[in-house]
Amino acid sequence: MERVAALDIGKAEVVCCVRVPSPSGSGRRVQEVRTFTTMTRSLQAMGDWLGGLGVTRVVMEATSDYWKPPFYLLEAAGFDVWLVNAREVKHLPGRPKTDKLDAVWLCKIAERGMVRASFVPPAPIRQLRDVTRYRVDLVGERGREKNRVEKLLEDAQIKLSVVASDIFGVSGRAMMDALISGQRDPKALAQLARTRMRTKLRDLEEAFVGRFDEHHAFLLARMLAHIDAINADITAVEDRIEELVAPFAQAVARLDDIPGISVTTARAIIAEVGLDMTRFPTAAHLASWAKFAPGVKESAGKTKGNASTGHGNRYLARALGEAAVGAARTNTFLGERYRRIARRRGKKKAIVAVGRSILVIVWQLLATEQATFTDLGPDYYDNRGGTQRAVRNHIRGLQALGYQVTLQAAA
Repeated sequence: MERVAALDIGKAEVVCCVRVPSPSGSGRRVQEVRTFTTMTRSLQAMGDWLGGLGVTRVVMEATSDYWKPPFYLLEAAGFDVWLVNAREVKHLPGRPKTDKLDAVWLCKIAERGMVRASFVPPAPIRQLRDVTRYRVDLVGERGREKNRVEKLLEDAQIKLSVVASDIFGVSGRAMMDALISGQRDPKALAQLARTRMRTKLRDLEEAFVGRFDEHHAFLLARMLAHIDAINADITAVEDRIEELVAPFAQAVARLDDIPGISVTTARAIIAEVGLDMTRFPTAAHLASWAKFAPGVKESAGKTKGNASTGHGNRYLARALGEAAVGAARTNTFLGERYRRIARRRGKKKAIVAVGRSILVIVWQLLATEQATFTDLGPDYYDNRGGTQRAVRNHIRGLQALGYQVTLQAAA
């Protein structure tokens, strides 16, 4: 790179190193390092300085969330901004380490083309990503609060969760509200059951024989109020997601055709990988970026240990894991793929394998607008090699169970 800059970013300061050709025309390089604060005006002054030097590319490490302000500001100013993985640009071991030396080192390797940019989605996808991730966090917090409610009832010797599969349904919520209001009669509490719960009235009466007092009522009221507030927040966030995902409705509908993927999961996947698949040349590149591909550990022609997939985007991994579990319950190609792998390698590896298959399908659907999903069917593995392969597989299975197999063609 002829004119390049690199930033070492902290919470309060940014160290910027610039390397450009020498004005004397001698073919040598000129290097300059300056320090700026992370306040907006200071970052704008840095952008003006870089623009005056003719810098075309700015490289920075992904340091917590501190990289976002300079990245977005320089991106808006028209620079080619690269975010790089800090693990890939570490300084040589044994060398001194300062913010200035880190900026110089990053600038030199960027100048020689020894770094690669991480995936940063465009602004509309970033906004969708923010709200979908926040929804996941809210759902997780709601689940934790519900667990606290169940622990509180156990502390009060109220065994409602033993009788009811969901204590936060209509019946369970009415009973807990009555407990907060001061009702302690087990028979009266059991009579609040609705529909199918009324078949368990005797068990409910036994479940409400406990030691629920005012202390438990105070805590339960606060916990239920917190759950209601979280539910309201989730509803508001989902409404916002509906607005942001409207331009991508067609892509969401196409991903929704994949077994195991719901509309919510499709939105989460688009928020994490975006719609522009040119960033990932092949489906294998996308699977590798998402860490749904095994690592490689090989030396002298020998594979060393089990190379794990590594840690990737946890929000994408969560969405693909949920989709894989859903697909495993279906009578489809993905469901049969899960069952075949689970028998040989276990359920966890089967979920990862099916998640990768789903990610490959997602790449194909997003890379080609005209592409549509067509299920291969649960009998794909039996039919792809013809009748003889299926016969051999069945014979092998029976022989493994201790049987002698003699084949006789049907009339």
